[in-house]
Amino acid sequence: MTHHFKPDPKQTYVFCANHFSYVDIAVVVVIIRHYFSFVGKNAMKKIPLFGYLYARLNILVDRSDKNSRASSLSRSIRALQSGRSIVIFPEGGIISKNFPYMANPLKDGAFIMAIQQQVPVVPMSFHNNHQIMDDDTLMMRPGTLHVEIHPPFETVGLTMEDLPVLREKVFESIQNPILAYYGLK
Repeated sequence: MTHHFKPDPKQTYVFCANHFSYVDIAVVVVIIRHYFSFVGKNAMKKIPLFGYLYARLNILVDRSDKNSRASSLSRSIRALQSGRSIVIFPEGGIISKNFPYMANPLKDGAFIMAIQQQVPVVPMSFHNNHQIMDDDTLMMRPGTLHVEIHPPFETVGLTMEDLPVLREKVFESIQNPILAYYGLK
C-alpha cells in the first residue's frame, strides 16, 4: 500500500475509490482506520449473515430508485455531521467491464455530500483487486493487492458550482495511477 496521505483518524472524510471487484469492500475495512460507513447497494443485504451486518452498519441505496438515492444522500450527510466518515465507490457500482478504465463520469453523490458538509474528499486507487478475486465465482487468487491513498481535495469554500471540477479532479487522481500501474499512461 502506498500512502501519499495518511488520513487523520480524528478528521471526517469522504473516501472515494474505483470499484472493480467485490474484494474492494474488504480492502477498505482493512486500510481505513476511521469510524465510517459505506454507501452501497441494497442487494448486499441479501447475502446470508454478512448482509444483515452490512445493512445494520452501512447506508444502503437502490440506485434505480430516485427516492432511495435521495434518502441515502440524506443519511450520508447526517453521518458526516455526526463525525462519521463515508466510503463510497462513485462509479455507482462495478460498472466498467473495460479494466483498468473506470466508468466516467462519476456519480455526483460523493461530491454533493462533501461540498455540503465542507469535508475533504480522499481518493484511493485499487490497482489490481479485480485480478485477485474472480467476481463470477468469488474465488480468490494468490497475489499482492496494490492500493494508493492520495492526498485529499479540500472542499472548504466550494459550492455546487464547483462540483464538476471536483468530480473530474477526483476521477483523474484515481484513474491516472491505475493506468500508470498497467503502463497505459
